[in-house]
Amino acid sequence: MALKLQQKIILKLLFFLPLFTFGQNTYEIAVLKYNGGGDWYANPTALPNLIAFANENIGTNIKSEPATVEVGSSAIFNYPYLHMTGHGNVVFNSSEAENLRTYLLAGGFLHIDDNYGMDAFVRAEIRKVFPETDLVELPINHPIFHGKYDFPNGLPKIHEHDASPSQAFGIIVDGRLVCLYTYESDIGDGWEDAEVHHDSEYIRQKALEMGANILEYVFTN
Repeated sequence: MALKLQQKIILKLLFFLPLFTFGQNTYEIAVLKYNGGGDWYANPTALPNLIAFANENIGTNIKSEPATVEVGSSAIFNYPYLHMTGHGNVVFNSSEAENLRTYLLAGGFLHIDDNYGMDAFVRAEIRKVFPETDLVELPINHPIFHGKYDFPNGLPKIHEHDASPSQAFGIIVDGRLVCLYTYESDIGDGWEDAEVHHDSEYIRQKALEMGANILEYVFTN
């Protein structure tokens, strides 16, 4: 137990040391590849567009193209932010769940964006990662909504599916949001190239601004 705790402390330090000079170092973020048959590769233009927006507007220095990393790989520890999306089935086996848990407790961050159809799977699989806690809805005064860009009403609604309000859920450990689950917003669609979903410039701007707030939170908390 002591050795495991020591390893987590070392990993946490490795994550946070570069962040003390936010904006000066080059980071890389990654798309999370999962098993179960869901389309983890959805929205291929989303992260590159978000990266370009964040680099230009909030002072990040993120490599222009995201990496792809598997849930069970030790390589997830190379990335301070993992993005997970899709429309369908998600399955974590026990070793993948443990790997993801260790990553998140060590300082990593997972953003799950439901691209419509993931909800039942996400809730079951996150329960494997954190069986002792539940996803909780973030209040509208949470710092993630009030970074560089202010969202006084919380998570913006980007795409309409079931006429349901957009909601942001999270796993919070020792006061830190380690996993963000954006639901009924489809924020990643708003990050995609304009011709993909034909969203208005206003909608795309709001999606990118919220995404920039998420990255700002990751790199400063």
